[in-house]
This record gives sequence, structure tokens and C-alpha cells, in this order.
Amino acid sequence: MTDYGTLATDPIFGLPLQELWFGLVFFILAMFLFLDGFDFGVGALFATREDEAERETLLAAIGPFWDGNEVWLVVFGGALFAAFPAVYANLFSRHYLLMFAILGALILRGLAPEMYEQRHDEAWQTWWGRSFVVGSVTAPFFLGVFAAHWLLGVETLVSIPGVAVGLAVVALTVVAGVGFLGLKTRGTLRADLVGYGPKALAAYLALVVVTVGYLVVVRPDLGVLAPIPLALVALSLVAAGGYVVALREGRFTLAFATVPVLVFAFVALVAVLMFPMADPAAGLTVSDAIISILPLNIMSIASALLLPLVFAYFGILYSSFSGPVETGESYS
Repeated sequence: MTDYGTLATDPIFGLPLQELWFGLVFFILAMFLFLDGFDFGVGALFATREDEAERETLLAAIGPFWDGNEVWLVVFGGALFAAFPAVYANLFSRHYLLMFAILGALILRGLAPEMYEQRHDEAWQTWWGRSFVVGSVTAPFFLGVFAAHWLLGVETLVSIPGVAVGLAVVALTVVAGVGFLGLKTRGTLRADLVGYGPKALAAYLALVVVTVGYLVVVRPDLGVLAPIPLALVALSLVAAGGYVVALREGRFTLAFATVPVLVFAFVALVAVLMFPMADPAAGLTVSDAIISILPLNIMSIASALLLPLVFAYFGILYSSFSGPVETGESYS
């Protein structure tokens, strides 16, 4: 019999691997919401454009990125399955209709721009343009519903906090989309799109306030008014102020830099309110749901080696396609 020694009995370097993997799962979810979030936001803003050249500019802005950004959702599912298989099984069986809705929206969002570029008659592009918008709006909405239901242990398909969080995530993606397009567009198009940023941000903050108020009244056991959740809300308000000021001053790099602060604060708030539960509906804590120590150690070592390569890939991707979209560039 193979003797794995302390690798099978103790966490490597004495690290709190249970908590680290719980945090890593939510970190990966935040990476997806940040990176694919601005793709969703661009898709929502596509509905505001009637000029064909402007629509092509928006499609060209996300063309090199969106399929790579979606990988983070696959990584999220894989990490959840690998580290917390019981949670994965419970969530996907309990919310299978919601999972199919998310998948369908992502398929529509990915397919629509490809089909939009295939033909250049008005009826065809109108249909697929609308499909692109619908997929870009419903995907983050359903993801927000999923996050709320996971946190609150809701087992129904629709709930008031689920709808509120879903709409908040949609608004947040528009905030991200405006920040991204501030870097990728120029002239009157950029000036027009920038106006949607503060409006979307106001909607996001209003929905967050409504949701937090609901949780304070209905679910005081979550500890929404504890120091860390309040600090995350305060951080969001500071980032929101920086975003608005940066847009008004034309400092688009700074405006976009505030977006991950907003996104990670939002996801961190969900994680902090949930911990130490990993699946509130099933009553599973992090320590109950985590896999045994040997595979956890092996996964931790593999992740420490692979994640830097993933970040290096994305660094090369974004640096290769940096700068505004040039005249004549298209999605394909």
C-alpha cells in the first residue's frame, strides 16, 4: 500500500485549505462576473445602437475576449465539483431549471453575434441583434438569481431577493460594459455610451440597498450589519464614487479599474454572509462538504502551479488586443 505520509493526514504547510478553497471558488466566480460581465454589458448596450457601424464597433470590442472570459464559468463549476462535490450535486439538482436557463442564455449570447455577421439583410440582423441583447441580459440575471438562492437556501424557481439580486447583477454588468467601452471606443459613440454608466450604477446601488434592507429584516441571522459586510458595502460606495468621477473627467482607465472592486466586493459579500455554510439549504458547512485531505492537498498543489499560467494567458490576450477599436474592424 502506498504511504503518502503527512500528505494524506495534514494540510500542506499547515494552511487552512477548507477556507482557502471556499474563498477560491468565489474568487473564480468573481473573475467570471468581472471579465464576462463587461461582455454582457456591451451586449445590453447593443440595444441602444441603431447605426450599423456603431454596432459593429461594439461587437469588435468584445470579439477577441468573450469566449476566453467564459472559461472562468467552466472553472467555477469544476472547482466547486472538485472541492465540494456534495454542494455541486445539491445546487445543480435543486436548481436544474435555473441551470438550463443560464446555459440557454449563454448559448444565445454566443451564437447571436456569429449569426448576425453571416447575412446583411435588415430582418436577419434585427432578429439576431435582439437575440444578442436578450442573451446578454438574461444570462447575468439568472446568475444573480442563482447566487441569491444559493446564499438564502431558496429552493423555488423565483423569489423576491432572487429577482432583486438578478437585476442588480444586470445593472452591474452594464456598469462594467460602459467602463470597458470607454477604453475601446472614441468620439461621439464613447461620449454617448458613457452616459449610461452612472444610471446603471445608481440602479445597482439602489437594488443592493433594497436587498440588504430585506436581509436585515427577514434574515437577521446572516449578520448583514456585521463589520465585514458593512466594510464591503462601504468599499462599494467608494468605488462607485470613483467610477462616476473618473467617467466625468474622461479618465477611462481609472473608471474601468473601479469595476473589479465593485464586482469582487459584491461576490465577497455573498461569500462572507454564507460562511461557514457551503450549502445553507442542505445544512452543509464548509468542513462538512469539503473532500478528504489527500485529494485536497493534491488539488491545491496543482492549482498553485496552473493558476499563474492562466493569468499569464489572459495578460497576453488583453495586451495583444489593447487599445480602441479601429475603423473597419469587425467581430470576426
